[in-house]
Amino acid sequence: MVRTVMSDRKYQQRVPCELLSGLANALNDTIFEIVKGLMEIQHVTEKHLFQQRLQLVNKHSMEMQDMLEHTSDPTARQKQRILLQQKHKEELKHTDMKLVLQLDQKVSDQQVTLEKAGVPGFFVTNNPLDVKVQMYLLDFILRLSKYQNNGKEEI
Repeated sequence: MVRTVMSDRKYQQRVPCELLSGLANALNDTIFEIVKGLMEIQHVTEKHLFQQRLQLVNKHSMEMQDMLEHTSDPTARQKQRILLQQKHKEELKHTDMKLVLQLDQKVSDQQVTLEKAGVPGFFVTNNPLDVKVQMYLLDFILRLSKYQNNGKEEI
């Protein structure tokens, strides 16, 4: 299992065996529940943000359709279409940036929660390599959680 999670050399070098050992020893039902809860919150957040983006895209489609229906002159229609497309592109870019910031904040909140819970390897960072290592660690925790749950059912 560790081989699968840590197959990429650059991440393997960032996760010493001591960290994995400490992580495995620190894990308990409470940590597993915290991780599962954070995962559920993240999924709900992602769905909500995706819905916000879809609403904006739908609004843009309706605006374009409305403009096309109310502009009869082909030259004016083309000019309006270009202006509206530029406006929509900017609005979508702004919205996407807002959504990414919200996701970044969610990651930071998760890091704080896991750090306070005493999970080794978790601290607040926006360094892409550190975040990727933390993602691997979360995957490792979730795999251990499933393994532990399967073991409890057999007993």
